[in-house]
Amino acid sequence: MSQADQHAGNGPLPRQIPYIIANEGCERFSFYGMRNILTPFLISTLLLFIPLEDRASEAKHVFHTFVIGVYFFPLLGGWLADRFFGKYNTIFWLSLVYVAGHACLAIFEDNLKGFYFGLFLIALGSGGIKPLVSAFVGDQFDQTNKKRAKVVYDAFYWMINFGSFFASLLMPLFLKNYGPAVAFGIPGILMAVATLVFWLGNKKYVHIAPQKHNPHSFTNVARTALLARKPGQSRPGLTVALFGAAAGVASLCMSFSWGFVIAACTALVLLLAFGGIGTAMQLERARGAHPDEAVEGVRAVLRILVVFALVTPFWSLFDQKASTWILQANNMQSPMLSLFGWEFKVLPAQMQAVNPLLVMLLIPFNNFAIFPLLRKIGIEPTPLRRMTAGIALSGLAWIIIGWIQLSMDAGTPMSILWQLLPYAVLTMGEVLVSATGLEFAYSQAPAPMKGSIMSFWTLAVTVGNLWVLIVNSSVKNDAVLGHIATSGMSVIAFQMFFFAGFALLTALAFGLYATRYRMVDNYRSDDGQTQTCYGTTPTKS
Repeated sequence: MSQADQHAGNGPLPRQIPYIIANEGCERFSFYGMRNILTPFLISTLLLFIPLEDRASEAKHVFHTFVIGVYFFPLLGGWLADRFFGKYNTIFWLSLVYVAGHACLAIFEDNLKGFYFGLFLIALGSGGIKPLVSAFVGDQFDQTNKKRAKVVYDAFYWMINFGSFFASLLMPLFLKNYGPAVAFGIPGILMAVATLVFWLGNKKYVHIAPQKHNPHSFTNVARTALLARKPGQSRPGLTVALFGAAAGVASLCMSFSWGFVIAACTALVLLLAFGGIGTAMQLERARGAHPDEAVEGVRAVLRILVVFALVTPFWSLFDQKASTWILQANNMQSPMLSLFGWEFKVLPAQMQAVNPLLVMLLIPFNNFAIFPLLRKIGIEPTPLRRMTAGIALSGLAWIIIGWIQLSMDAGTPMSILWQLLPYAVLTMGEVLVSATGLEFAYSQAPAPMKGSIMSFWTLAVTVGNLWVLIVNSSVKNDAVLGHIATSGMSVIAFQMFFFAGFALLTALAFGLYATRYRMVDNYRSDDGQTQTCYGTTPTKS
């Protein structure tokens, strides 16, 4: 490889990458294998003690509570990795917790407390490693080969969906034909294999040591900014932050009526939102007490968090394909299909296999056809432009799924194959948002915050599922039900169009913010240091 190629960032691909990619494929089979049969299992087996008319709603609540946990624990994993154990050690030990969780699901298939404890362990293990594996991929690159990172992140995401595809296709069959012990046990075996593969590459990885105590860390700079006094000036930022803290405490006090998960997640959102706004209002006051680089790093993080916040509605739509869309598919007709002389009917949970299959096709199609075509006509598909389009497409998918529901409510028999169209549109949105977001989050994160920033990226999924729980709880209110009744739509159809509008309005806001976002470059230099390049003017995003 020539010096010119290395200088341009086109150096050779790190030889340790295959271990991480293989680990991710097995881990994703493991996770999606249990996740995609969770709702059907809850309805058909574990929640039989609940009245039939309430069972689907309770299964949906359990599913989204579990997903909230999965995407909340990245905060813990990122903090442990950044401050104490490093990414590799944190990934390895939490992977063992993950394996134990799968074992609990297989053993306690008919025990509510034991099964829920297994879900907790999986949420802790899967969530804890989630931001670290993608950040660990980025650690293997430096300035000499950083342009290879996009290809690897696409391959990383392709492998995620390779595992998800076969899990979505096979696990419903194992659940139906062999029972939950086998159906939940197989993903546990795959997770054990994933952990072994990851361990085998240990001596080849680039290991970034945990950050030592930094007096100019994000939290220290934010604290200085909020508490700093200036003669003759008030502290409006501190007032805003304290309001957020008070609102968070008030949210926790609503645990008995809202439920602990909704209350705790809402409290966290309020604390982060108002604390971030308050810090931004007074950030300049930290100059002098902290170097300019640290202050600009905090500014970069706050800008990233705005992007993450605007992505949350996408996740509220996307994750419901494993709950709301399955519940819809349960009431659709499944025609007899024939493939190479083999006749079969598609199970509702198997429809989710369409998503990863399309992802594997769309990622190379975008890279080799759509994106070059856009560049040829003068449109650069920058990360934030791709993400804006992806959020809008998710809203379109829910308009289609809402139309299907309206047709069913009117008494029109609908084939389960009608769901192929919204799955295709939602998947295109996913490719543009999720695969792009991994690359964006790593490249924009300052060095001391990479694990934590990737945690905040996954926290966006938690908040997205929080919106689902809030809406799901709201439709149990008589006043809300009365308003829905005046629309002439069923509750489920109304919710579908509500989420579609939610996503489309967010896409508009995201696109407007993207025009003002200033991209940075936070990949390591070839000497192991992080090179941060800030633009002098906002770039088109």
